[in-house]
Amino acid sequence: MEFEKIISDLKNKVYHPVYFLMGEEPYFIDAVANYIEKNVLDDGEKEFNQTVVYGGETNISAVIGAAKRYPMMSNYQVVIVKEAQNLKQLAPTPSSKSESSEEKKFPLELYLDNPQKTTILVFCHKYKTVDMRTAFAKNLSKRAVVLKSDPVKDWNIPQWIESFLKTKSYSIEPKASQMLTEFLGNDLSKIVNELEKLFLNIPEKSKITPDHIQQYIGISKEYNNFELQDAIGKRDVLKANQIINYFASNPKDNPMVMTVGLLGSYFTRLLICHEFKNQPKNTLAAELKVSPYIVDKILLQANNYPQAKIFRNISLLRHYDLRSKGFDGESINQSELLKELVFWLIH
Repeated sequence: MEFEKIISDLKNKVYHPVYFLMGEEPYFIDAVANYIEKNVLDDGEKEFNQTVVYGGETNISAVIGAAKRYPMMSNYQVVIVKEAQNLKQLAPTPSSKSESSEEKKFPLELYLDNPQKTTILVFCHKYKTVDMRTAFAKNLSKRAVVLKSDPVKDWNIPQWIESFLKTKSYSIEPKASQMLTEFLGNDLSKIVNELEKLFLNIPEKSKITPDHIQQYIGISKEYNNFELQDAIGKRDVLKANQIINYFASNPKDNPMVMTVGLLGSYFTRLLICHEFKNQPKNTLAAELKVSPYIVDKILLQANNYPQAKIFRNISLLRHYDLRSKGFDGESINQSELLKELVFWLIH
């Protein structure tokens, strides 16, 4: 089931006996589990009817035993297993059993056959997934709510930010979402934590701007990797030098390895522009894995860099990446090395 559908059902008090939340992206798993933990029972009911355990500190038999209890003075009891990936014998492995034997079913398999209707049992199985090709997983999908929590791709983060903010009655300017993406990457938990800082300071229905990002989160709207790419793309030597001088004064917030990596992605996009420049804007945006609103700007900047120059710059970035990591045996001043790199990228 999709994350949005699960949350919508929970808000409408449509509950299921078993939730199996698994995958590499912990944010969606935590969001569902936290909603259940905070909202299904009221404070008076939680004392006797809400149990939270950790996979490394319990066993599946104890979990199932807790799930089979009846609630006290409540319609439901909630049992949440955090770090369920550490719970031994949670799911069978190909070598652990013969799946045709009823007697060899694992405790969770047996419980799924006849779950306690007044229990909401939640497994938070982070960073791993169950092999969905197995008979156990197919049965799990039929009898439980299964969330497969996949990471959001880097190029989809701005769109995800916009969608998330819409649910909170906010909107955001494209440059502001790009600033967040560049600074925080695809760590959704960090992004949400930073956005919550904005919610404390900006009224609902506001449009979040780069000024808000700078004032309340501390990301410079003028001196960041997004603006450095733009300056290099325009071959604006003065602006590029202003940015890298700012980076030199704030090295912890602007590590060279991140800048080199982002510039590598940037020049790869310029190369793609040359290959697909005659395609419709939406097609090109899909190839570039960027929002359509910045396609025209990237196309203009691609005109400043012929393909041969782009290939040379990508080679330069690889070379300077190795130098920044000390592979040539030199003692390197990262700031000076970045200044040197940017000079050669533009000239």
